Amino acid sequence: MRGHYEYKAVLYREGMLGSLLLGQSKIDPVRFSDFLNHQAREGWEVVTMEKDIRRMLLFWKREGYVVILKRERR
Repeated sequence: MRGHYEYKAVLYREGMLGSLLLGQSKIDPVRFSDFLNHQAREGWEVVTMEKDIRRMLLFWKREGYVVILKRERR
């Protein structure tokens, strides 16, 4: 069935340790690239993504991305 896709939404975040030690946790571009490449090997393609910054334990911020992926149904 060509043209029929499945989608998934993934919240990619770094660990809490950087937030606790540095006051803020930013995305490591190498690890994020590894994550995206792993998804691509599984047949997923990025449709869109949006930065997500959330407060954690009242004082710290944690950066992440909401990534929407799609692939043809298998």
